[in-house]
Amino acid sequence: MDTKKHRLRILMFPWLAHGHISPYLELAKNLSKKNFYVYFCSTPINLSSIKNQLDEKVFSSIQLVELHLPSLPNLPPHNHTTKSLPSHLMSTLKQAFDMAESSFSNLLRVLKPDLLIYDYIQPWAPAAASRENIPAIHFLLNSAASFSYFCDMCKNPSVIDQFPFSSIYLHEYEYNKIMEMFNSDSNKERCFPCFDASYNIILIKTFTEIEAKYIGYLSLQVGKEFVPVGPLIQETTSDCNENESNFIAWLNEKDHRSVVFVSFGTEYFMSKEEIEEIAYGLELSKVNFIWVIRFPDEEEKNEQVDEVLPQGFLKRIGNRGMVVKNWAPQPKILAHANVGGFVSHCGWSSVMEGIHYGIPIIAMPEHLDQPVNARLVVELGVGKEVMREKEKFMRKEVAKVVNEVVVGNEGEEVRMKARELSEIMRKKGGGEEIDMVVEKLVQISQLSKKNVV
Repeated sequence: MDTKKHRLRILMFPWLAHGHISPYLELAKNLSKKNFYVYFCSTPINLSSIKNQLDEKVFSSIQLVELHLPSLPNLPPHNHTTKSLPSHLMSTLKQAFDMAESSFSNLLRVLKPDLLIYDYIQPWAPAAASRENIPAIHFLLNSAASFSYFCDMCKNPSVIDQFPFSSIYLHEYEYNKIMEMFNSDSNKERCFPCFDASYNIILIKTFTEIEAKYIGYLSLQVGKEFVPVGPLIQETTSDCNENESNFIAWLNEKDHRSVVFVSFGTEYFMSKEEIEEIAYGLELSKVNFIWVIRFPDEEEKNEQVDEVLPQGFLKRIGNRGMVVKNWAPQPKILAHANVGGFVSHCGWSSVMEGIHYGIPIIAMPEHLDQPVNARLVVELGVGKEVMREKEKFMRKEVAKVVNEVVVGNEGEEVRMKARELSEIMRKKGGGEEIDMVVEKLVQISQLSKKNVV
């Protein structure tokens, strides 16, 4: 459908987490290439982290719009993001976010976008859009499998094994942790109204080849059409800055597919006990590795990586391992030919990146949607899960699964399947999904204008 006759203006409004901002930005880039004009709204600290991703010549159709939150006690502007945010401040951040509702409403009145695309935790955003007669569309960043599971959980909290797809299950302790999360900070009260407020479709970050049955089931549960937008992977370039070059130089010295990349996302901070078991597991595996260990902001300045690792660990592994604090260029590492495994918490964006680059996943889920995503990884055949013992990860199991996936004969099928799905994803490229999204958005805008008239 030709959008040039009327250049649609969209306000995109993600939650304040890097794992949300990044796919929202990738969708914004895709829509800008289809002649949409995008206002991208977030806090200044989050926008500062993505400015370098927007080439003015290519993405002149994306305008960054600042939303200022009130500075509550212990929450200065540099903490207006979930990245490196201490866990005890999460409820304070949500409180500050809610208090910005009037500022957001003012932005809607000033910008007058044709559409709002919003996230899962701000039901006041589509309500504000409705007051201005602006259609609002929810964009969900979970896998269809995980959210359809959560929908069933919320309908009948007393039943664990009610989900109709037997390969997706939760252990009792995982189920209890998720129910606790849903019932804290009014998460359930925030999430489901966001579904209800979405115009007549809900966008979802996935693609049909891996989640067709879950997309269909979720559409039946919610009573609205879920429209896949594709994996939304940020493209890597061969150019490297100084920090990235250090990683690439180290990787270049290793053998083909001999390295595992170990990362647990930007919001989960491992306990000293978990760090110790993973460290010994990597040491026992004899496999090369890059490991990112993250600390909350309040500990970052004082905590050193060698202080949380087992005594003598760095000396024993020598050049076989590279342990870094808080950051590594994940896409460029996964894209490197010498990487053969990805030890991951199974956040959905990380799962998508692992599949995109054809890297088999060693699943070590921690909380939220991660356990369901880990079971999906196993179901798809692109990874194996490190099983817990009495709810804890153990070093011998870590070493065993890393070896199976990266070098063992038993992992050859997983490695082949990872490459196969990668080829499918790359060939498809998300183009079909984006074209369908464009068509749906244009239809919604046109229908809305007719109804207003």
